[in-house]
Amino acid sequence: MITVTGARKNYGDFAALDDVDIEIPSGSLTALLGPSGSGKSTLLRSIAGLETLDHGTVRIAGKDVTDVTPQKRDIGFVFQHYAAFKHMTVRENVAFGLKIRKRPKAEITKRVDDLLEIVGLGGFQNRYPAQLSGGQRQRMALARALAVDPQVLLLDEPFGALDAKVRADLRTWLRRLHDEVHVTTVLVTHDQEEALDVADRIAVMNAGRIEQIGAPDELYDRPANTFVMSFLGTVSKLNGVLVRPHDIRLARQPELPAAEQGEAGTGVIRSTVERVVRLGFEVRVELRNDATGELFTTQITRGEAQDLGLVAGDTVYAHAPIGVRDGADTPA
Repeated sequence: MITVTGARKNYGDFAALDDVDIEIPSGSLTALLGPSGSGKSTLLRSIAGLETLDHGTVRIAGKDVTDVTPQKRDIGFVFQHYAAFKHMTVRENVAFGLKIRKRPKAEITKRVDDLLEIVGLGGFQNRYPAQLSGGQRQRMALARALAVDPQVLLLDEPFGALDAKVRADLRTWLRRLHDEVHVTTVLVTHDQEEALDVADRIAVMNAGRIEQIGAPDELYDRPANTFVMSFLGTVSKLNGVLVRPHDIRLARQPELPAAEQGEAGTGVIRSTVERVVRLGFEVRVELRNDATGELFTTQITRGEAQDLGLVAGDTVYAHAPIGVRDGADTPA
């Protein structure tokens, strides 16, 4: 387990970490999610020992490592940029940490071969980093970090420099890798989809503080406040209530179904269809609130869109039964 208590870090007048407390369970994959400047990378680097806290403690597996050097914290660290040794082969790059620790040659060979198979680079041992794709170089970097069998694996925006398709493929691969090796992993990302896709737990950070921490479903379905809801997925605003676009129901008539009449929510909103966009299996409907003029968006299935027969200029009635009132600290 990683335990950070009362962590504070200032750069001049800027509070990068403002009294942060967090526990990261052993064997979990926890994402630190937030916008630029929220403190997520500073927190990760503080766990690694690459930043010195102004106040607070860091414990790894019960040991206070607050004043311990990074080399003695038993961690693996992977940055956004690969930091590969260009003059070394893939095998030599992955073996580097083991050679520094003077492990037996046979042990190094077996460990490196096993890891390269795990990360899908079994046939690339003798290639150089320049001969690999970006995704392959990042897999090599992860294998190198895992080679020394660290207690903790820290990933700082590891896929940020890659294109969207490669990022998506590597997210799936990272989740499978974690399920196989079970090393305690902390992932820094500003990508909401990435956090939801790979993490067991997500800590949403803002202005040097943790707004909420929990399982992805918990944060998505029961956000603690409007910041968490707005940052973790798309939102629409109806009558001062923030809702998920896929929770908005559309109808041709203003009457709610009997099953929904007792539900708290946005109320029924007379709206005008501005645009209908078909996105494969789903349809995005862009609407204007007739009373306020505010634009909002809903996502419905192709079947629902066909049943409603929506076209630009149509009048429809929108309603969402759940949400977070704009400016509130707790779910509505």
